[in-house]
Amino acid sequence: MSKKTISSNSRRKFFKTAAVTGAAAVATVAMPNVAAHSASHGKSVKLKMQAAWPSGANIFFEMAQDYCNMVKDMSGGSLTIDLQPVGAVVKTSEIGQAVSSGIVDMGHWVTAYWYGKNAAASLFGTGPSYGMSSQEVMAWMEYGGGRKLYEEATAKVGFNYTGFFHMPMPAQPFGWFKKNVTKVSDVKGMKYRTVGLATNVLTAMGMVVRQLPGGEIQPAMKTGLIDAAEFNNPTSDSQFGMQDVSKHYHLGSFHQSQEMFEIPCNTKRLKSLSPAHQAILKNAAYAANTDNYFKALSRYTASLSELMNKHKVNVYQTSDAILAAQLKGWDKVIGEFVKKDAFFAKVVKSQKDYARKTMKYLLMNQPNYKLAYENEFGPIGKVKI
Repeated sequence: MSKKTISSNSRRKFFKTAAVTGAAAVATVAMPNVAAHSASHGKSVKLKMQAAWPSGANIFFEMAQDYCNMVKDMSGGSLTIDLQPVGAVVKTSEIGQAVSSGIVDMGHWVTAYWYGKNAAASLFGTGPSYGMSSQEVMAWMEYGGGRKLYEEATAKVGFNYTGFFHMPMPAQPFGWFKKNVTKVSDVKGMKYRTVGLATNVLTAMGMVVRQLPGGEIQPAMKTGLIDAAEFNNPTSDSQFGMQDVSKHYHLGSFHQSQEMFEIPCNTKRLKSLSPAHQAILKNAAYAANTDNYFKALSRYTASLSELMNKHKVNVYQTSDAILAAQLKGWDKVIGEFVKKDAFFAKVVKSQKDYARKTMKYLLMNQPNYKLAYENEFGPIGKVKI
């Protein structure tokens, strides 16, 4: 056999041996990884969640589904959530108790929906601003002592759940009116829909407030049961068809200027999960927090543009006179609750302490973004979108 033949045979034997060895090595590495993945996540688990929102064309239900999708993705499919729409298992007002008792594992709503059980619920999303937006209220929750107070509040009403939060909502519009309102006298005596502590605040302004579920707002305004209403944002309001009953839309208000979603999870069920699954449920809320906000900026802007250009809705910034009256209303309402409710007073003090320190930095550090915007595009009221 020639030297050339021997060399060729040796090379073939080397590559064949290397291929077998490499495949074995890959298998050896892959199998422990699969085992480790399985061990860290535990057995496959499906949780049931009921939202306070209808399915279909509803951006809040969509955002709840975003959270569920993130949980599935992060767990590699070993943890899934069966998301059900409003009323599928229980009424919206019963979600907190249903989660606590294990009828459903999780919920998706806002703390203002259990305001009737404890007025302090509104302070975790629909309370006074003190200069804070929803971003800063969420920061207070996690780094300013708010979570401990939140857990105390849920215990006070008998809720046995652990709450996660996501989606720092932009300030909610003052809402839909039959005409442009600029003075406090324009809204006095007006029948108006809102929820939570905002009912007390706007009542203090002289409005006649009625609390109605989201799906009943547009029909109520159409029939004259109410004269004006708010829900949350241009996309949701459009989906309710508010543009068909009003052509006057007032943006920016202090009645609900810093809300976010609450995801209650039955504490016993949560603790039964593997540490990895527990961490995923928590951290998926942080992920959804960012993604939902990005989505909101895009979708709310597109919806506002359609309201203005297609439906010929007149859009206004709520007047400073009405905003100032809202702040006075907040002062009155908060003062009354603080005097009669020690726990409420404790939460308010915590928020004020946090806002006084944090917002001084933030407000002094932020440049005038409106100035920069108008430098490029002109007066904000005249810009077409």
